Amino acid sequence: MIDHRVRVHPSASHLPREEQLAWKLAAVATGTSAAEIDAESAAMAINRVIDNAAVAMASLRRRPVAVARAQATAHPVTGGGAGATVFGTGPDFRVAPEWAAWANGTAVRELDFHDTFLAADYSHPGDNIPPLLAVAQHTGRSGADLLRGVIAAYEVHVALVRAICLHAHRIDHVAHLSAATACGLGAMLKLDTEVVYQAVQQAVHTTTATRQSRKGEISSWKAFAPAYAGKAAIEAVDRAMRGEGAPSPIYEGEDGYLAWMLDGKDAEWTVSLPAPGEPRRAILDTYTKEHSAEYQAQAVIDLARSLREKLGPVDRFAEDIESVVLHTSHHTHQVIGSGSGDPQKYDPEASRETLDHSVPYILAVALQDGGWHHEHSYAPERARRADTVALWRRISTVEDAEWTTRYHHPDPEKRAFGGRAVVTFTDGRVVEQELAVADAHPAGARPFAREQYAAKFRTLAEGVVEPGAQRVFLAAAESLPELDARGLDALFPVSDDVALARSDAELPKGLF
Repeated sequence: MIDHRVRVHPSASHLPREEQLAWKLAAVATGTSAAEIDAESAAMAINRVIDNAAVAMASLRRRPVAVARAQATAHPVTGGGAGATVFGTGPDFRVAPEWAAWANGTAVRELDFHDTFLAADYSHPGDNIPPLLAVAQHTGRSGADLLRGVIAAYEVHVALVRAICLHAHRIDHVAHLSAATACGLGAMLKLDTEVVYQAVQQAVHTTTATRQSRKGEISSWKAFAPAYAGKAAIEAVDRAMRGEGAPSPIYEGEDGYLAWMLDGKDAEWTVSLPAPGEPRRAILDTYTKEHSAEYQAQAVIDLARSLREKLGPVDRFAEDIESVVLHTSHHTHQVIGSGSGDPQKYDPEASRETLDHSVPYILAVALQDGGWHHEHSYAPERARRADTVALWRRISTVEDAEWTTRYHHPDPEKRAFGGRAVVTFTDGRVVEQELAVADAHPAGARPFAREQYAAKFRTLAEGVVEPGAQRVFLAAAESLPELDARGLDALFPVSDDVALARSDAELPKGLF
């Protein structure tokens, strides 16, 4: 890896393009070829294609996904390419690729149930896949082309998330996503570095937004935000391919992204990128979710399950629990814990998106139920249960310096995203239990492998995709490097859900 120092430069210095971060990111993308993709990275990319489709199938009936689908289907492809498929509509109907990315990105993100990478900032690198797949279909690319784009996008995304913290400045993490997607598209389409460089700058410029989308009363925009970034990246690449420029240098400029959105004109960042010819393996440092909840809640759900095994059926004696305190990292405490200061995190009338970012709620339900379900655990009647609300409001989080240190440990195998739960009973008895990482994490008790990804797809596609169609999809995904342009159609599981079409027809109408 090569460490690149990044700092703000005055306009008068005329920083050469080749020394700018956007150019270096673009060069990683355009320098990614089959030689830089090893077997492990390729296999993991296939896993993530399966994972994305799994969570998309489970979300097809949800309102935000239906709205995004309705918007996309109002924009059928009119020329310039073959168009792209929208999850839930079948392969015969094609829409403009940026709108397919919009609809499919929303479907993938809606349940907060796909992959994650956490370092200096936070990310869901799987959000790169919907726009890449849409453009691959539209332009007639092969499975090998798509694979190259996915690997390059993950490489850039992980590098940015390792180095540049957006959350500390309340900037949403999709600014890193759009840059990565532009790079992935460049790698997939074999574009010149100059074109990708301009696309990265436009994408970052247009997708830098505040984190209010993940604060307080969290709305459905949380699912739309990465889809918007993917759509913006496609549009940026299209414009750059036509020879147009973008705000430059977007990162180092004296009125740019780093100077005014982040740490200021005197700060410096170090971004580590692979050297020419070095294998692209960043995707192997990312991890998926076994449970439909924010990533820091993954280990907490598994911790609750083990605590329940020690305590017995918690729902029978919840009133005897005086308090539950989760000692955890700064991020978990501040973002999804009581350190956020958000009263909505304790509100039984809160939206699903808010409950997904409330570790006190998640811990209460997981303790009572001994597990987690992507629908039932968020049902309004579940959140309003009197005994759950009473237990929920006795649960809090505190930042523990040890867990914060472990969260940021430089060795990925020693990094911890969990915490230590201290349960105090009204009779004075105290029971403690801790868990460093989720069971499904690569360093966990039951790491996800291809078998678990396929099982997750079958579980979430049940009742939405017929078993035969499930097998067709899994066979296509596992053969991704060998697929031709027509073969990519099989990466969209065909849904026979009549209720889906009926519910779509009942949606309120918009402009399109």
